[in-house]
Amino acid sequence: MSRTTDGLANAIGYAFDDPGLLDAAVTHRSAGSHNNERLEFLGDAVLGHVVAEWLYSAFPDAPEGQLSRLRAILVKRETLADIARKLDVGEYLRLGSGELKSGGFRRDSILADALEAVLGGILLDGGFDACRDCIHRLFAGRLDGLSAADELKDPKTRLQEYLQSRKLALPVYAMHTVSGKAHRQQFVVECRIDALSTATTGNGSSRRKAEQAAADNMLEQLGVSR
Repeated sequence: MSRTTDGLANAIGYAFDDPGLLDAAVTHRSAGSHNNERLEFLGDAVLGHVVAEWLYSAFPDAPEGQLSRLRAILVKRETLADIARKLDVGEYLRLGSGELKSGGFRRDSILADALEAVLGGILLDGGFDACRDCIHRLFAGRLDGLSAADELKDPKTRLQEYLQSRKLALPVYAMHTVSGKAHRQQFVVECRIDALSTATTGNGSSRRKAEQAAADNMLEQLGVSR
């Protein structure tokens, strides 16, 4: 780790009474037995609870299915990793030599797990209210940007509806490349709209995720509001 965790505590906006909890939260299992896996377990649970409670109040008319999909948007790996990057969590990670060499400090899964572990550490250090306040601060912008009507639709569905509303043919998705070992493959998919002579690519840990990413990039390229 190249930087003191004091900087991370400042970025999060929470002062730990027990700094050891934050040190543990940024320690990946590759770095030793005293790592963040147990804290991640706690953080995942409290994050799901707080987000569910928040959505229940923010969308009083939304049925259970919609609330579940909204929660999935907020707590998915990509969202957590993006928040972690904004906090520079990768700069504070303690990784084993193998993960350091492979760029683990940039990997979505490691960043997302570390953020959940940090939340677990705050829960233990300051209690539920302190943890809830921190989650509200970190996720406020994400919640404000959600729409119960539009954001529930995945990018492929939104792109399809956009094209249909303009009487254009549906996009064509084609596999571009597959790389990596069997247990950690990365897929790159092309999304092509022949009628508009345009194409985008997206990558993900599965073909479905790569297609969704490609569709999301296409929506951005077309200037469709997210």
